[in-house]
Amino acid sequence: MHRTRPPRTSELPSYKLPPVFETTLANGLEVVLVEDRRLPMVTARLGFQAGSKFDPSRLAGLSESTAALLTEGTQTRTARRIAQEVAAIGGALKADSSPDALVLGASALADHLPRLLDLASDVARHAVFPQREVTLRQQNRKQELLAQRSQAEFLAAEKFVEVLFSPHPYCRQEPTLESIDRLSRAGLVWFRNRHVAPNSAVLVLLGALPPRRETLELIRARFGEWKRRAVPLSPPTRFPRPRRSIVLVNRRDSVQADIRVGRLAVTRAHPDYFPLLIANTILGGSASSRLFTNIREKQGFAYDAHSALVPLRDSGLASVVTQVRHEVLAPALEALLAEMDRLGRGGVTPQELATAKNYLSGVFVIRLETQDGLAGQLAAVKLMGLPVSYLERYTARVRAVEAARLQAAAGKYFHPDRAAIVVVGDAEKLAPQLQKFGAVRIEEAS
Repeated sequence: MHRTRPPRTSELPSYKLPPVFETTLANGLEVVLVEDRRLPMVTARLGFQAGSKFDPSRLAGLSESTAALLTEGTQTRTARRIAQEVAAIGGALKADSSPDALVLGASALADHLPRLLDLASDVARHAVFPQREVTLRQQNRKQELLAQRSQAEFLAAEKFVEVLFSPHPYCRQEPTLESIDRLSRAGLVWFRNRHVAPNSAVLVLLGALPPRRETLELIRARFGEWKRRAVPLSPPTRFPRPRRSIVLVNRRDSVQADIRVGRLAVTRAHPDYFPLLIANTILGGSASSRLFTNIREKQGFAYDAHSALVPLRDSGLASVVTQVRHEVLAPALEALLAEMDRLGRGGVTPQELATAKNYLSGVFVIRLETQDGLAGQLAAVKLMGLPVSYLERYTARVRAVEAARLQAAAGKYFHPDRAAIVVVGDAEKLAPQLQKFGAVRIEEAS
């Protein structure tokens, strides 16, 4: 073997799901059961079509706060009692919100599955959002938001989704100080009653489960009487056309510029998704990527330069991110845009393509090795409207991408002439450099 050449990495075997059983209760609740007896544990995900895209415009963050407060008390359990019962079964219970979904995650020792389902059902169906917890949430979230808004990276990410998605609700993924002030117990109950329903939900149970009939009886006993109700449709999927725009958020006395460049992309179900996924990996998805090698290693403009592909249920986001010193903004941005353009014009080498495919396949399989990882992915694909077989086909679809398809996707979604640019930093130092790239709109950091 040549000592100056790394050994060729063989292709990983295709991922094979454990046996999966799916059914739907009479009230519309989708149920996914997966047996895994490697550990005496059970992991659950109870997910709802109730993410931040359903927040009223004046109540940004309502889904997020609903998730945070679900476990803070029900009609029969105080927050303290919930915490004690969770600890007694060796478990965990926590809800989170994303742009598309609200998901309650839970786990426990397998012998305590009935008690785990009791708790999950109770907090999802009967949370009361005690006023003292709502007030505390307001105080804590405002302090957290103030800390976040002191960071240029947060301001850039916030402005970036606003520029790309507005007026679609995806443009509001964080609360404001004003919307936190408007948070109320009545609003939380309204959101829960409107969006947290069995016919907009999926329940994933994974682990050392009892026999299937017994498991289904446990589920029906706790969720079967939950009444189906009308739930709102997702917001219309009308998004702005991609175009070049430049927004500079003035953050006086900032010592560096935080840069976001990108455009709307695609969902996981779109034919361009896998070609774009591999293109993103080669452009800036790893420490051996083109952006990292050029922007950091060769040019020394930044400590980090990377790209990201974020698929949502109704759209997606392709972006390039870096932070540079003010004095090198123009050459750094030129180099970044040039790498985006080069990927679409010149394509990739066979070695780059093979390496990216193996990297993505390996990372994907590793993420599904744990109960938590697999349960999370199963819930995610169901909430995205995809079949569970998507997980089994993932590595095969990665491997099937040809260089020409990748180049076409890169030329479309990473084309610099159709990319929005958002920069956060000192406008006095940055505006003259940015003007060479086009008309600049300057906004003050709020």
